[in-house]
Amino acid sequence: MSSSDRFESPLGTRYSSPAMQELWSAKRRAVLWRKIWLVLAQAQSELGADIPDRALVDMKAHLSDIDLDAVAAYEKQFRHDVMAHIHAFGDTAPTAKPYIHLGATSAFVTDNADVIVMRDGLSLILGRLKRVMQALSEFALENRAMPTVAYTHFQPAQLTTVGKRATLWLYDFSQDAKDLALLTTELPCRGCKGTTGTQASYLEIFDGDHDKVRELDRKVATALKFERSVPVSGQTYSRKHDFRILAALSGLAQSAYKFATDLRLLQHEGELLEPFESDQIGSSAMPYKKNPMRAERICSLARYLISLTDNTAHTAASQWFERTLDDSANRRIVLADAFLAADAILVLLENICSGLVIRERTIMRNVERIMPFMAAERWLVRGVRSGGDRQELHKVIRKHSLAVTEAVEDGAENNLVDLIAADPAFAKVKKSDLDQELNPVKYVGRSSEQVQEFLDEWIKHRMAELKDYAVPDKVGLEV
Repeated sequence: MSSSDRFESPLGTRYSSPAMQELWSAKRRAVLWRKIWLVLAQAQSELGADIPDRALVDMKAHLSDIDLDAVAAYEKQFRHDVMAHIHAFGDTAPTAKPYIHLGATSAFVTDNADVIVMRDGLSLILGRLKRVMQALSEFALENRAMPTVAYTHFQPAQLTTVGKRATLWLYDFSQDAKDLALLTTELPCRGCKGTTGTQASYLEIFDGDHDKVRELDRKVATALKFERSVPVSGQTYSRKHDFRILAALSGLAQSAYKFATDLRLLQHEGELLEPFESDQIGSSAMPYKKNPMRAERICSLARYLISLTDNTAHTAASQWFERTLDDSANRRIVLADAFLAADAILVLLENICSGLVIRERTIMRNVERIMPFMAAERWLVRGVRSGGDRQELHKVIRKHSLAVTEAVEDGAENNLVDLIAADPAFAKVKKSDLDQELNPVKYVGRSSEQVQEFLDEWIKHRMAELKDYAVPDKVGLEV
């Protein structure tokens, strides 16, 4: 069957990057398994197991020349994927065939490989997230002093600045970066634990030498570039590790969803827009439209990613004793989908955040429309200072404000300042004094200062923690 005759996941064909797809590819997984088998044999040999050097040389020479068709034929015969790969590896490295997978169970390669792929996937995600945070930091700094309407319940509340609002998105992403980076340093491999986690087979290989068995576990973990292996396991590592990773990815999806939703609302208001290419089509029926399609796609993918966390929770909860196989087919789908979705979300985020379009005149027009309401408290103070009764003045402002609110909602201009100036209760207050209180800069509080302080005192440290993460053009098969 050709690719057009069978289903292919849109996460691979449409949304995620080539680098993330390569990480989760069948070829790279097969290479990983062979590398893990080589690491095991090398460590066993170093500790005295009777494995000839030529077998190790043969294994090392055939890590990447994998015939996946041959593997598929073996799997059809054996109905066992790991055994299919063992036999295919043995065919290409015949002197090593007697020693491949010595003392190991299937989960030795599958679990250790899964953790390596997820660790590499987290590194790629952190590289992309760093770019998003850098773009948002620059945007926040550049627009730290630009007044804009702040909303609660999506109703005009007070004023903030465009840059200050961006720090709210940036703070959420920085928390996600912290959680994800911590996982990359804490993530253990499965190591060498044996069929049910007792290491009995390895104890047999080393004639009851417990120290050698423990050293084997440490050697394999070190060779796979992990600081440690899990302290105990059944046949598999605890599936709570999967849940922790998915929970962190879900956190990233939540932040992305919040950002994208805010952007969709702001694009409706005409204030802030995602990039729009010259040949882009917003609607097949309405040529004039500029739909926020990237932000909408982020929300769509994020909703899916968030839902996957619940799946891993059920898997962790349903494991029987030392293991059950009802996690296997599930994890093949869920883990890959989660990383591909997170990657796709970040690709979109970087595109948006590095090209946000600001409509300053629209922002100022929206600010001016509500400014008189913002000034009401200051007008009240001026009236009292001019000898007025605070309670009576409040009543006057409230009466005119409610009338103007209804008129503005019906499309009229906001003439509240003219009504207040003409009211006898404010006869002793100059119209020019009332106008002075309509300067938006007076109403943004410490927004500009908060942006600078947040970038200097928080984001600077988060970015420093991410300095070693990058986005490779190509992952490659080296492991």
